[in-house]
Amino acid sequence: MRLLALVVAGFASRGATAPDLHVKLRSRVEIYKGSADWREATFDESFSPTSSALILCDMWDNHWCQGAAGRVGILARKIAPVVEAARSHGILIIHAPSDTMDYYKDTPQRRAMRSIPSVEPPVSLALTDPPIPIDDSDGGCDTVNNPIPVNYRNWTKENPTIAIAADDLISDNGREVYSALRFRGIKTLFIAGVHANMCILNRGFAIRQMTNWGVRCILIRDLTDAIYNPSRRPFVSHDQGTDLVIQHIEKYWAPTITADDFMRAMKGPTRSGQR
Repeated sequence: MRLLALVVAGFASRGATAPDLHVKLRSRVEIYKGSADWREATFDESFSPTSSALILCDMWDNHWCQGAAGRVGILARKIAPVVEAARSHGILIIHAPSDTMDYYKDTPQRRAMRSIPSVEPPVSLALTDPPIPIDDSDGGCDTVNNPIPVNYRNWTKENPTIAIAADDLISDNGREVYSALRFRGIKTLFIAGVHANMCILNRGFAIRQMTNWGVRCILIRDLTDAIYNPSRRPFVSHDQGTDLVIQHIEKYWAPTITADDFMRAMKGPTRSGQR
């Protein structure tokens, strides 16, 4: 109960009067149904920092695919300042490095998450789930002669480049994350991390499940990456494969935003009144 009281106090301190932030979201629409003629569309949207969260999906300290590990290291350096800015504006930060909860089991951020009362999720919306546009059936690694077995779990924690602050939460459990969102009154869930064609879509705390539970998800599209081998269908470059997955998410699951647009939206005063 004492820990739960501290969690409540921490949430209450997150700048309840923070002004709304304004962003431009990108989506895709099939303007003539059944035509497969998808067009890019943009929408102006506003959201309250205090009813928003940013979840970091599987930003591990290592990866079985050497190419993926290198790109995640670069991505972590890009994500770190976005996390700091979001946190300073009262946006809840949730760290979700799957399969590493034993490492964090005694941390206050993990204990705080586990102290939140469980909320039963609603019946799934059962949304249409078309296949992704790339073949990742081989695991998706693009590293030639990669020495580590496919899907070998050689990660232990989140990439240390990304700071974990006192008021953050840690979980890789979808029901825990959903309960935290409802407990906090979160309406908008921003998502960054890897991999767009796998964990970003498939984890219980990520886009497909949260969208089916009625949570408004927004992918930060330049703070993600696909795991894709260009020798597989549709035989395009790694970056083009990532773009195809992002377009798929925009069509069927969630709008996207760039990190620059997200940061520009947060150029106003922080919770403490500092710029």
